[in-house]
Amino acid sequence: MHNLPPWLATTLILLAAPALAVAVLTVVQALLDRVLRAEFAPVLRRVTQGARRPLRAVVALLAIVAVLPDSGLTNTAAGAIGRLLGLALAAALGWTITRMAAAIFDAYLDRAQATGEDEFHARRRTTQLTVFRRITVAAGIALTIGFVLTAIPAVRTVGLSLFASAGVAGIVAGLAARPAVSSLLAGLQIAVTQPVRIGDAVVVEGVFGHVEAITSTYVTIATWDQRSLILPLSYLLEKPLLNWTKNSSQLLDSVMLYLDYGVPVAAVRAEVSRIIQGLPQWDQRVCGVQVTDMKERCMEVRVLLSAANAGQMFDLRCAMRERLVEWLSREHPEALPRLRVSAPPAANDTKDEAA
Repeated sequence: MHNLPPWLATTLILLAAPALAVAVLTVVQALLDRVLRAEFAPVLRRVTQGARRPLRAVVALLAIVAVLPDSGLTNTAAGAIGRLLGLALAAALGWTITRMAAAIFDAYLDRAQATGEDEFHARRRTTQLTVFRRITVAAGIALTIGFVLTAIPAVRTVGLSLFASAGVAGIVAGLAARPAVSSLLAGLQIAVTQPVRIGDAVVVEGVFGHVEAITSTYVTIATWDQRSLILPLSYLLEKPLLNWTKNSSQLLDSVMLYLDYGVPVAAVRAEVSRIIQGLPQWDQRVCGVQVTDMKERCMEVRVLLSAANAGQMFDLRCAMRERLVEWLSREHPEALPRLRVSAPPAANDTKDEAA
């Protein structure tokens, strides 16, 4: 190979060797796809598919490194290319490892969404896997950049000299990195303790919504009116919020009625039992009617209901209100709250009585 013309040697380095290596790797990957079926080895299959492109880059770079000594290039040119290849290989290896780790999390995320687990456990596992995946990818990118930079002598020397000559740089860097570190720790704490999970129904700042995404720095809450409420991770750990689905997605809620004192409560209770049987949103756990307060002009009647989740509970309460008001207006109009007014006798009536 030393007798090859320089242009042919360069072509061999840049095209022939990596192309041949990538072709061999493609064949191996095709065989692995046939062997590792999704139903038998879902995690390994996802890893091989996710790392396909970075592995090709690694193999191509290794092929160039292998033929570089026999390329016929001068020592100076071969040394310069070798250093560049070392940096590129470090970056490609970091890319490969990061993609493999992310593919493992993706495989378990797919399994959590595809299995027949109940909603509570599925949301719990999805939240943990999503947060840890983001942290792993961020750590992989940071470590890869760090290894690449430390492999450059000029950058390493300048960086060390700056830190050695100016100790305040460490303080500045620490202050600058404090928000990122705080967000990272907050993400880890949320993933472990799970005050909220992806898909939870929450009330924050008086706004009801569902947790749509948990990133490394913020949480997105999709509100009922199709808007997005963006909150920093630290907010969830420092401020109170109402989580309707912390332990279970099942809910208890009530419909309040303010009726006249003459209303037959037994008839209201019987009608609520009849209505609830025809509402598909009811999960058949709880249904009760109680007089909870006696006010000046009416009495307060609470209809306690249960539903499988927040969305069905909202629809159940609305349907119960509509049907109860319709029934009361039709069957017991006198039961609706009334304002009683006693008018004083007229002046003429008083004179007639006196006469």
